[in-house]
Amino acid sequence: MTKSEMRYMTMNELAIKAYDLRQDVLDIIVSGGGGHIGGDMSSVEIMLTLYNRMNVSPEKADDPNRDRFVLSKGHCVETLYAVLADKGFLDIEEVKAQFSKFGSEYIGHPHNTLPGIEMNSGSLGHGLSVCVGMALAGRMDGKNYRVYTLIGDGELAEGSVWEGLMAASHYKLDNLCAVIDRNHLQISGNTEDVMGHHDLHARFASFDWHVIDVADGNDIDQLNVAFDEAEKTKGCPTVIIAETVKGKGSALMENKASWHHHLPNQEEYELISKELKERKEALEHE
Repeated sequence: MTKSEMRYMTMNELAIKAYDLRQDVLDIIVSGGGGHIGGDMSSVEIMLTLYNRMNVSPEKADDPNRDRFVLSKGHCVETLYAVLADKGFLDIEEVKAQFSKFGSEYIGHPHNTLPGIEMNSGSLGHGLSVCVGMALAGRMDGKNYRVYTLIGDGELAEGSVWEGLMAASHYKLDNLCAVIDRNHLQISGNTEDVMGHHDLHARFASFDWHVIDVADGNDIDQLNVAFDEAEKTKGCPTVIIAETVKGKGSALMENKASWHHHLPNQEEYELISKELKERKEALEHE
């Protein structure tokens, strides 16, 4: 077996796992009676790919040299819970049973009393600025860790994001990588109707960031190529613009703003579960 064949199998296995995680996300949301399912589903491959690359594990959760990840779009915490459980930080059945229940730690936004979560997030626009501080601290302390943040495209309307972009390029933080979940939809509709982004590549480049466009941000192989390039980029931070599908995994949800935080009823739950299973099986037979 060649190295490229081994890599393909690994990528295919992760692509299959992404559909298991989507089912976990669906179960978490239905059990808890709420959640942001559309953005959860668009970002599964991004978080899954990152956590299968980063230098982080439950055994070294407090290692000063661990890589850092901040979910700036914190309302999509259900996917983060599913990925952290897959990596051994959390118990997925416990998450499903306790999500959004009174007194539970498994609330609708990340908070750092839970293992594997670096910071409380969800007040949109803050993640990048915090990551600038983390990356700058790593350089000052002589550490070699990398810092990643996932930002929603609707979140880009927040002015603090652009202040963070300026600071990161000013300090030439090449240990920092931001990922944009570019699904083109937010709670109130299409991003271009709410607050148009136009040419995001040119905008980020004008802030002296290295920009990588990923045509299919739900393709794990394409994401890995982008993260490889980001790690090799020196002298400036990197942003990956990942073109994703809101509600990815079921035609019932895909590319529909109404599924930003829609709670599936029993019939919808069964339809989505059926399609997730079918798509997973199709990948298993490739």
